[in-house]
Amino acid sequence: MPYMPDGMPLPVPTIDTKGFWDAAKRHELVIQRCLNCGTFRHTPIACCHVCQSFEYEWHRVSGKGIVYSYIICNHPVHPVLESRVPYNVVAVELPDAGNVRVSGNLLDCPEQEIYIGMPVEVTWEDIDDEVTLPQWKKATP
Repeated sequence: MPYMPDGMPLPVPTIDTKGFWDAAKRHELVIQRCLNCGTFRHTPIACCHVCQSFEYEWHRVSGKGIVYSYIICNHPVHPVLESRVPYNVVAVELPDAGNVRVSGNLLDCPEQEIYIGMPVEVTWEDIDDEVTLPQWKKATP
């Protein structure tokens, strides 16, 4: 069963984010990295915020990170979520990608067990043939 219910708006890839979503369909976590200065950036954008270069690559990362921050949502931000609250949203910091942060949901973890600094790893939620979401689970030792 998907974490979020049917009817949630899904991401629509843009020219800047297509590489990220294409990799997600293959269950690969990639982060944009500037070819000029090496800066990682997420969410993907056309131009490096450090050196203004338009040259970049999609760098595959391990998918291991730590919870940088989180929130337990008790008020639905979309009508289809009325029956789903409370739910969590986590910001996960990726040490092997310049500490950029990727958001998602921490699956199969009671809200009272979530903590800042918690080790997590990526897992994949295949929504349909076009969209796969990176989600998170407690890291295995």
